[in-house]
Amino acid sequence: MSNLSATPIINSRTLLLGLIGAALFSTSGIASAALFKNLPADQDAELSVGLNVLVANTAYDTDDNEIRVLPGVFYDNNRFYARGAQAGVYLFNDGTNELSASVQLAGNSFDPDDANGALAGLDERKISAAAGLTYQRRTPVGGFRAQFATDILDRSGGNTGRLSYIARITKNKLTVYPSIGFEYHDADYNEYYYGVSDKESAKTGVEAYSSNSSLNPYINISANYDFSDKWAGFANQSLSYLSNEQYDSPMVDSRTESATTLGLLYKF
Repeated sequence: MSNLSATPIINSRTLLLGLIGAALFSTSGIASAALFKNLPADQDAELSVGLNVLVANTAYDTDDNEIRVLPGVFYDNNRFYARGAQAGVYLFNDGTNELSASVQLAGNSFDPDDANGALAGLDERKISAAAGLTYQRRTPVGGFRAQFATDILDRSGGNTGRLSYIARITKNKLTVYPSIGFEYHDADYNEYYYGVSDKESAKTGVEAYSSNSSLNPYINISANYDFSDKWAGFANQSLSYLSNEQYDSPMVDSRTESATTLGLLYKF
């Protein structure tokens, strides 16, 4: 008789990392195999490099918006791609269906030095990096995308997901990508970024709070404008509506959070 209690439990985070690692290894070793059918590499793919300024208006009860200056890199040759703070490899790309593995910056950040009242005594929450898988299907009416990612720096140890519809509008030198969808955050993610531990509560007097998983609606608009053959401007605006699991946290004083990005790119 088998001993079920001795069977190892594989959580979704471990499974996802295993799948990504196996997929990348397989892609590097058998890139020409039918399973990893890709469009021919675009030898004329354009590389754009620049700087982005991001202003994040988080839902945390703090005085200041968070400002980050980040490098911006955009490149896509049908095999590998870079989009701002995300880089990935296509595991399957036939022009209609895309399956890719990627890494990117992820999560929020909470600086107690900027917090109001007793929140200034809480622990810092740091931005992290996530690795994940993305499937996208292109249709005549737009793209439909499903993403799932996990925290690889183990800040929260959490998983996130996103279901999106993405359109493309082009007029002369301007291209706009509006999108709408839902974001999923599991309990580990929300506990790290919105929970207040008993230890923190005892130290600060802030009410202890434990969070579960959540589903948030969001909208996003990205735009690219070509000033010339070599220079382009980039802008992005996102807005997310917090679920009760996040909004009920004593760390939060807003139902929404947003991020605005402006950038200038040079095309090689």
